[in-house]
Amino acid sequence: MQNVTGRDSGQDSGGESDRSSDRDSDRDPAGDDGEVRKRLERLLAGKDNEAEITAVLAGKDADSISEAISNMPAELIRRICALLDPDICAEVLTNLVPEEEAEAVSGLDADHVSAVIDVMPPRDAAGVIASAAPDLAEEMLARHYVPATMAADARSRRKHAPGTAGHLMTTNFVRLDGAMSVAEAIERMRRTDPFHDMPNNLYVVAPEGPPQARRERLLGAISLRDLVMSDAGRPVSEVMETDLVTLPPEAADDEAAALLSGDKLLALPVTDRDGMLLGIIPADDAIGVVAARLRRLYAKSVGGDAEAMARMSAAEAARTRVPWLLGTIVLELGAGLVIAHFNEVLERVILLASFMPVISAVSGNVGLQAAAITVRALDTGRLGGLPGALLKEAATALLMALVCGLFLGTIAMVWSHHVMLAAVIAISMVFSMLTAGLMGTLIPMVSRRLGFDPATTAGPFETAFQDVVGFAVFLGLATLMVDKIS
Repeated sequence: MQNVTGRDSGQDSGGESDRSSDRDSDRDPAGDDGEVRKRLERLLAGKDNEAEITAVLAGKDADSISEAISNMPAELIRRICALLDPDICAEVLTNLVPEEEAEAVSGLDADHVSAVIDVMPPRDAAGVIASAAPDLAEEMLARHYVPATMAADARSRRKHAPGTAGHLMTTNFVRLDGAMSVAEAIERMRRTDPFHDMPNNLYVVAPEGPPQARRERLLGAISLRDLVMSDAGRPVSEVMETDLVTLPPEAADDEAAALLSGDKLLALPVTDRDGMLLGIIPADDAIGVVAARLRRLYAKSVGGDAEAMARMSAAEAARTRVPWLLGTIVLELGAGLVIAHFNEVLERVILLASFMPVISAVSGNVGLQAAAITVRALDTGRLGGLPGALLKEAATALLMALVCGLFLGTIAMVWSHHVMLAAVIAISMVFSMLTAGLMGTLIPMVSRRLGFDPATTAGPFETAFQDVVGFAVFLGLATLMVDKIS
């Protein structure tokens, strides 16, 4: 199983690492990419600047252009791709994340797309056709020079929604018969067109059904390394691995990318509920999905969805976020009412006011930590159910709260020389931190369930709830014990 699922350090998927190293050798310095992006954005803000844009792009390699235009609005990416030579455009499209590639292709004219896919490896070309707008895709598939295998691959992907494993998979891979010998399997691999970017795993299948509705049952897989190192006369069925990780076509492409990276798989078979092989997802095809997911994680951790925010003007982005901030103001006014209600005890024990910002700040950090961890877990699909997540965070927050409460209580006792005042502050710290941890976990999960962006809602509401509860407990305890601490 190790050789089938594990990535050998000396292997690459279809020569991708060789192509990457060739491009890396003449990359522009990192700072130059940022300057190119700024110049392009200034030019793209106007119209009829194609000559100036072409001059900026002249002499830049595909990696530099991809870096410069990544995360730009779709319309700007389309304008740039339309000006690129087919060879450079093909590499740029391959480097973009899937969503950007689809948007860029759909804005190009049919002749330009034809010239681009003509210089692409068939697997990449099929992905471009599958990502194109329906009318453009059908026009491409109807052209006589699109090879039958490429057209079949693209049509298979188009049966499934973008963002799914079925849309990401390819049908262009080597199939073996379990009865053939290792030598025959090697010979079949040798007869494969070297221009085809084939995955490093070979799949053993058994055809089923009539010829007009032929399906292939997945029996096993064997890596090229295992195939070459096996005895030439042994049947493939004796050397193949049968314990394979598979995925249904409707699964999210994020899930496929997580399996490929987490389990270090060379490729991931996509099968239907009957165990029939529909296609495979090579590891290098999932790189763009992983990159897009990491960008979304980063964006959400700072309070916004990059894919959505990139398309918004400043006014639209502000309009999206302001309602949550206004809600926070309303809730924080509740904290203000709590403080006003206990104004008398604050006047009698003025030292209490010195510890209120400390408790609020520390608890706020706990809540933000919990919210960030929860948002990340939600986006990667690694968060369990609500009860389990709350129980774990409650235990974690309680342990941290006991330590911090004891520490702050000790400081209060040294400062005030009053044991009961120190106890009030320590107990209040524990309650406030526990509330913050639970709210930091609960609010993102509820927000996601209700269809809101959890990163946008988590911070403001967690802070507000923690302040209201924390101050209420703090000042309530102080009021009950005011005669002993004043």
